Amino acid sequence: MKFPLSRRIAAEFVGTGLLVAAVVGSGIMGERLAGGNVAIALLANTIATGAALLVLILMFLPISGAHFNPVVSIADAVRGGMPRADAILYIAAQICGGVAGTACANLMFALPVLSISHHARTGAPQWFSEFVATFGLLLVIRLCARFAIEWLPLAVAAYITAAYWFTASTSFANPAVTIARTLSDTFAGIRPVDAPAFIAVQIAGGLSAVIFTEWLHIRSKAPANEP
Repeated sequence: MKFPLSRRIAAEFVGTGLLVAAVVGSGIMGERLAGGNVAIALLANTIATGAALLVLILMFLPISGAHFNPVVSIADAVRGGMPRADAILYIAAQICGGVAGTACANLMFALPVLSISHHARTGAPQWFSEFVATFGLLLVIRLCARFAIEWLPLAVAAYITAAYWFTASTSFANPAVTIARTLSDTFAGIRPVDAPAFIAVQIAGGLSAVIFTEWLHIRSKAPANEP
């Protein structure tokens, strides 16, 4: 069943909002309860994010495709999977939903509704980490969608859970989430001045994954004995 655009946009808004609320809220809770132990705070943040992502994808995948990420929508539009006008609306809903999710998380912990983050996240290692994180995420999405669609929600959640720990940036891998996290001066935040570089490399990583998977798909149709 194909849902009307208005319902798909609503699903993207709510899904992205709940995802960001989980990211920011668990970051705040983890930091408060960890007693200064950053590893414990990050572990709490990771588990909550991965679990929320799994559930949200399962809920909204049949409705909107559960993008929750402008890079995913851009990749889908580039491949012709959705009209570009729809992709623009998806991206707007994701960004607005992310901001709403941040506001909800801040309110739940008696913080200002929105506050500018002072958490520095910059430098070549962090930028490269975001490229790798987003490249890997799009590989998971595109290859599982083609070959193992039933495992897609679990695969995406598992990848993000792992990427929190194997990337120096803790794997934002999502421009909407990046923008939203500039508005919470907490454990999960990122300074607004650092966000544009993150977003640029996320888009580059996502498009690189599209190019690579297209090449893989073409090669997969070649004769088995072709080098």
